[in-house]
Amino acid sequence: MAGDAINWLLSRHDPYPAIVLDRHWRVVNLNKCSTLLLSGANIGVGDSLLAMSEDVEMFKSLVENWQQVAHHMIHRLRTEAQYWGDDAFLNDSANKLERNYGRGSMAVNNFSDPIIPTIYRMGEIRLSLFSTLSQFSTAEDIALADLKIEHMFPADEETRNFLTSMVG
Repeated sequence: MAGDAINWLLSRHDPYPAIVLDRHWRVVNLNKCSTLLLSGANIGVGDSLLAMSEDVEMFKSLVENWQQVAHHMIHRLRTEAQYWGDDAFLNDSANKLERNYGRGSMAVNNFSDPIIPTIYRMGEIRLSLFSTLSQFSTAEDIALADLKIEHMFPADEETRNFLTSMVG
């Protein structure tokens, strides 16, 4: 039943990206749009988004506003680590990001913006996306409780138009 709900959420979110991640940010499932977008970076089911972010040169080449995104990721990882009872893997990942991107990334933030989009660059294509997260709040199954669905939305008209035309 839960699997059906996840698949429904993923398919209904097209033409915008949606990814199911486990507690340690490994890709569990993706919708059509995410499959198309992430295939260019060779990311698919079973791959770790955290491992991708540890490749400093690739991360900086794919993410235009990498300083803001790194700051947000470090904060998010520390919050998630605390939520999961001081999860060592998430704390280690936050520490690696902080080492790779420096403490300077921690100071980069414009709190006047209610949402910080991630701005992806793929050749000539520039996509500005912001995210929301969904989780099963009443899950008794630990595997299900570990899952989160990241729904990405266009932060500008150019991104909306590109995604709509790409997925159809």
